[in-house]
Amino acid sequence: MINILNLFKREKIITRIAPSPTGVMHIGTARTALFNYLYAKKNNGKFILRIEDTDKERSTKEFEKDIIDSLDWLGLKHDGLYRQSERTETYKKYLQKLIEDDKAYLSKEEKGERDSVIRFRNPNKKVKFNDLIRGEIEFDTTELGDFVIAKSEEEPLYHLAVVVDDHEMDITHILRGEDGISNTPRQILIQEAIGAKTPKYAHLPLILGPDKSKLSKRHGATSLMEFKKKGYLKEALINHLAFLGWNPGDEREIFSLKDLTKEFSIEKISKSGAVFNIEKLDWFNKKYLEELPQQEIIDLISEKMKEEGLYTSSNKIEKVIPVIMERINNLDDLVSMIREGELDYYFNKPKDYNSEDLIWKKSDKETTVVILNEVKKIFEDNSEKKTADDVKSIVWDFAEQKGRGDVLWPLRYALSGKEKSPDPFVLSSILGKEETISRINFAIDKLSND
Repeated sequence: MINILNLFKREKIITRIAPSPTGVMHIGTARTALFNYLYAKKNNGKFILRIEDTDKERSTKEFEKDIIDSLDWLGLKHDGLYRQSERTETYKKYLQKLIEDDKAYLSKEEKGERDSVIRFRNPNKKVKFNDLIRGEIEFDTTELGDFVIAKSEEEPLYHLAVVVDDHEMDITHILRGEDGISNTPRQILIQEAIGAKTPKYAHLPLILGPDKSKLSKRHGATSLMEFKKKGYLKEALINHLAFLGWNPGDEREIFSLKDLTKEFSIEKISKSGAVFNIEKLDWFNKKYLEELPQQEIIDLISEKMKEEGLYTSSNKIEKVIPVIMERINNLDDLVSMIREGELDYYFNKPKDYNSEDLIWKKSDKETTVVILNEVKKIFEDNSEKKTADDVKSIVWDFAEQKGRGDVLWPLRYALSGKEKSPDPFVLSSILGKEETISRINFAIDKLSND
């Protein structure tokens, strides 16, 4: 008797990401992993990671680690990890059965590196499948001929291994790049030959560079770990990846991984190519940086500066955060600004400037020394001032009395060592009393000795 409950039992959704460890994980693979993860999790299904390492010459453990670390960093936790290199006996069993059933055969080769390979006996038929994004697609497989599925019984090739794995792992949906469409007819033929159910396919639009060509290294960073190293947050990268070929159908742009899991649907995936826009990623990253608690930002900046050999105290970072956050999209921007001198004066004492640059217009060296000594005394006689307004309150009357340019220019230059920098009140409030006096002393010595 048929169990009526089984008639209404929903199919368990199982998706997979199947990268080859022949290179680092790049943006395209990460986007594919994200879409597979979202579809599985939205449907309370499973997301499988399968390392396709049958290419023994090019596959490395280093690249495998990069793949696993990249997915872990993004928060795309898998529900099972498999390696094709550990499944040779399984493929051998299917190969032997195909040969036994005369659906594959040992082929003597006149050309190529090998004397013989195993070819699939092509039934030369038309194959149709319904792509969940592109609709019905039909191929005439006659032109494929009897294609190679293994170098030997111990050396399966991609098409056989992927079909066997998808079958044995009960993969229900395959979301992959549109460049995989041409592989589908061969795989369907093999599925039919081994008695496997054909999964549902959804071929994702290509990711393009700004010039509308396929995204590649010439467009800049493409690997996940490169973006992490540059100081992008995983939340920003996930958000941007999700919008490469998908959108929620309204004006919303900020989505957490949890939000995406709730909202994602294959029906909202576009057929046309999606442009990877670094400016948009910067926009996302800035948004997420602005939402971080201050201590997290301090920790991130401290860690980045340590890595770059630019370490400074967390106390100083805390003071300069408002200035930093206005001007950076990622942590690499901060490093560049410090090294190029834009923000260097916040973290390092200015030393390489000419003493003449401290002198305001028609003033002279002796007058400037006198003024800086008097300004130094003002700071010495007052307590620590934490805001720019507080610093201004103790210096302004003196500047008005002696001439604003004659006072404020040498003070600002002494603190920054630059012609262009924030006003001296901002600088001093961030640097603190002790550092302010130290830099004024250095400027006085420079004027006196040059």
